[in-house]
Amino acid sequence: MSIRPQWWMTLQAFTFPLAQKLLRESQSSLLGRISAIITIPLLSGKNFHITYLPVNEAIAGTGSTPLPKAVLEEMIVGAAHRAIIKRCTCRDGNNCTNHPVELGCLLLGEGAREISKGVSRHVDVDEALDHAARCIENGLVPFAGRFKADNIIWGVRDRGKLLTVCFCCHCCCIIRNSARYLPEVSRESLVRLKGLRIETAPDACTGCGICVAECFVGARSLAGGKALCDAEMCKGCGRCITVCPTRAVSARVENLWNAVDDMQNRISRLIDYR
Repeated sequence: MSIRPQWWMTLQAFTFPLAQKLLRESQSSLLGRISAIITIPLLSGKNFHITYLPVNEAIAGTGSTPLPKAVLEEMIVGAAHRAIIKRCTCRDGNNCTNHPVELGCLLLGEGAREISKGVSRHVDVDEALDHAARCIENGLVPFAGRFKADNIIWGVRDRGKLLTVCFCCHCCCIIRNSARYLPEVSRESLVRLKGLRIETAPDACTGCGICVAECFVGARSLAGGKALCDAEMCKGCGRCITVCPTRAVSARVENLWNAVDDMQNRISRLIDYR
């Protein structure tokens, strides 16, 4: 088991603002470019491959099954081990007042067994499912995939056996708030769920621009007083659905279980978490 005492989380929170600043300046300032030499390899290719799961919505085309719950249950039940990080580093470092800091990341697979109990709780299937449900009910957006930085942060040997399930808030998540400043090679590692489409009903859209301002990759824009979505840029996080005051934005997935299978196959090529 790794050695990560409780003060390690305090240190992570303390350095969070600097880490976020450097990521945002990875293509602008000299210090940002220097830090990018180290960080960008960790945020691209086989080291970084994540998919967002739209939160709190019964996605059209899936009956009444909430998409995040369906996908996460598959992963949690099938995982070899489960550990919940005691505090979310992003919310802790950003002094978040919108979401509980205790709703931390869920790490799955044999690698999670190595994470120190000083920074995590090792839980059974039911506890992990309950944690995921509470995060989703709180409005946090889950993403799942390969995030090698977690191996370094939590002291897990990189054997390809650690799956990260992070529960992001729009106000603090370092990935969401840095993505548009990162190079294309990093943005390409944010892979939209297969078959997922974000749609806007023109008759219901008032052109208020809230969804445009909230899109973390700049995929939404206004034209002719209506909101448009660039399907190629969209990462499918579902934030636009959540914030739309007239409920003009919705999501559709062609086949839920095909999407689940595709995501599982992509993950399994990088991580053996079962």
